Amino acid sequence: MTYHLGMFPLSTVLFPEAGLPLHVFEERYRTLMGRCLESDGEFGVVLIARGSEVGGGDQRTDVGTVARIANVAELDDGRMLVVATGVRRVRVEDWLQDDPYPCAVVEDLPDPDQPCPGDVLTAAEGSLRRLRSLLSELGDVPALPHSLRISGDPDEIGWQLCDMAPLVSLDLQRLLAADGLEARMRLLADLCDAMSGDVIGLLAGDGFGEAGGPA
Repeated sequence: MTYHLGMFPLSTVLFPEAGLPLHVFEERYRTLMGRCLESDGEFGVVLIARGSEVGGGDQRTDVGTVARIANVAELDDGRMLVVATGVRRVRVEDWLQDDPYPCAVVEDLPDPDQPCPGDVLTAAEGSLRRLRSLLSELGDVPALPHSLRISGDPDEIGWQLCDMAPLVSLDLQRLLAADGLEARMRLLADLCDAMSGDVIGLLAGDGFGEAGGPA
């Protein structure tokens, strides 16, 4: 069943179960937040595939996430500091006019009701930990502590792993749009392993010329 949903296109991917801090300063999105606070607190988040967050005229992906406002602070000059949480996936069926703010006809996009083998989840977590450990040697992101235990049901664990993945936005979007937990975890492992291979090459000096720049 389709329904209308106010939308907040961003240059980031929001996963279900993940937190989203927002600094809302554009008038149209302040209006959107106000409407949300008057109703169920929900709005949609989609990745901007091309363009800018400010001013409109962007190209947007068609799979996004419903976010629900958890906390909001209104500043004296009208700006808003919002904390929201990803709730569920949606597919955009049609974009409506951006007046007074972006709005779309969407449909909920639940994962297929299929179990994910435990070894697939374990392999995805291992690939993610390895990648973050390698990147920590470059000073890009911290490694995940060995003591960190990722808990919850398989779906919650899967979304947490995706949210911790230090991948480019388009790869994160591929994870969000993947058809089911098993497919998503296999893709996460593949993406992390591929990036780990690149990082290993950088650490070995394969990606640099004699002068220290790119070869």
